[in-house]
Amino acid sequence: MESVARGGTRWKRFAVVMVPSVAATAAIGVALSQGALAASFSVSGQSFKVKADELRGYDMLQYGGVDVGVDMEGKKAAHPVAINAFKTAEIDNMCQSIVTHVPLLGDVTMKLTAGGKGTPVKAQNIYIDVAQLDSSSATFSNVDIGVAAGSAGDKVPPMKGGTEQANPNGFAQRADKAVIKDVKQTAWATSAGTFELSGFGLSLKKGSGAGVECY
Repeated sequence: MESVARGGTRWKRFAVVMVPSVAATAAIGVALSQGALAASFSVSGQSFKVKADELRGYDMLQYGGVDVGVDMEGKKAAHPVAINAFKTAEIDNMCQSIVTHVPLLGDVTMKLTAGGKGTPVKAQNIYIDVAQLDSSSATFSNVDIGVAAGSAGDKVPPMKGGTEQANPNGFAQRADKAVIKDVKQTAWATSAGTFELSGFGLSLKKGSGAGVECY
């Protein structure tokens, strides 16, 4: 069974798979206990952008939740997100960027690139908290829409657990495989058991916007 979805996604329409991404401070290649998260963490006051040619994710679970953290002034903040989990994923030609305002310098963009030249980024037990996604096409294989998030079965990754702000009885979807092309995404957080970043590159450039950020 395959289902094809096109276009953008908002919070109330999060039944479209999102794309795994690498947070600016992600621990590369660090394994978590049995590949599952012990607890959620307090998110920063900045979201980040991710662009990729294609994502191939396997054994997917997606459900709604809330990321709790701080804003840039240090005040408490909460963000509705679509939480997307894959047991394994591959990402072709990935770019991640985040803009920080630096006194006296203005905007500075940090850009991370990996997964080019035919060797994709590889991830295991990955959880991505997404606010926005656009893609040219998305294909799901053996998808079940409307399952309870906490009762999706052993095949897909479990909910994060710990202090996660999500209802285990709430709406979720699961699929054997998701293929998403021409990805442009905004996310608040990413956690994973392992990340393999082939052809890893990191740069800092003054300014922001088109030509400096990933998109």
